[in-house]
Amino acid sequence: MNKDNVAKFKDLISSSKKVLIVQAENPDADSLASSIALEQLLTILNIETHLYCAVNMPSYLKYVSGWDRVSSDFIIDFDLTIFVDVSTTTLLKKISDLNFLPKIKLKPSIVIDHHTIVNNNIDFAELSIVLGEKSSTGQVIYELVKEIGWQTNELFLESVLISILGDTQGLSNQLTTPEVYRIVADIIESGVDRFSVEQRRKEHGSMPVVIFKYKAELITRTLLINKDTIGLLILNQDDINNYSQLYNQVPLMHSEILQISNMRVSLIIKSYSDGHITGSIRSNNNSPIAALLANKFDGGGHKNASGFNTIPTNFDDFITDLVLKTTELLDNIDNETI
Repeated sequence: MNKDNVAKFKDLISSSKKVLIVQAENPDADSLASSIALEQLLTILNIETHLYCAVNMPSYLKYVSGWDRVSSDFIIDFDLTIFVDVSTTTLLKKISDLNFLPKIKLKPSIVIDHHTIVNNNIDFAELSIVLGEKSSTGQVIYELVKEIGWQTNELFLESVLISILGDTQGLSNQLTTPEVYRIVADIIESGVDRFSVEQRRKEHGSMPVVIFKYKAELITRTLLINKDTIGLLILNQDDINNYSQLYNQVPLMHSEILQISNMRVSLIIKSYSDGHITGSIRSNNNSPIAALLANKFDGGGHKNASGFNTIPTNFDDFITDLVLKTTELLDNIDNETI
């Protein structure tokens, strides 16, 4: 890790009395748990914190201890902002619409993330620590704290563990390096009970009967394109209103779509009534195009997992363009041009 960045991070933290911790507007286990980890660290350092997310935490994330301290109320009395698990203003649309960014820009800010391929970087930040080779933002925070030698507590370590498990899909995807296994082992040896964390996750992530039946409907609505190598599912405002708080449709369906024989890329689009859409992209290991595809729509992420947020002029034309660009990138891989 860059020693100058570590020193600057330490100085910015040490000179602050109150820190605003901001998540993107698509919270997941990494963004939430990383925010809680930072909250615990700063509390030990006698620094006040305010955990902010512009949207409410979905129910399936409520296994993360401390989720209820995240607020959708913005504050104006802070010395420093830390953007966690987000390095693009594209995923801060509500903050921008509510005109909060000018207030944030008045004070120093830090970006901590592990998504390196993004458009619309948070270029006003005093410091950006964005390490694409790391499994999660939680891992970046863990290594920063270890480098500095700051004291931690059990909730900090549990939160880091949750962030890693979230973005590595339980240590099962390509983000799980030997380094990640060593960190997880160290955390468990310190006394954090992974079994307890998993039990809480399963309890909050259990599937209600209505979701079980809804999943069958979503399977029938999934379009199989390009000789069944691309799966496309479009969710509308009714889907979002009626089911999103009960269960996250994105992981619910990505895993199913990617298990189809010959499937290479899963695309899940949420279409909102105000005209904006969010896109979630997952690809199998033989087709690492997710970040490249998201980047074409001002998003970003990792080679096998990424997303974007945009407002298309015409929805049908956008979907056609999305499928064409996906097909082109797959063809480029097959022709060894990327």
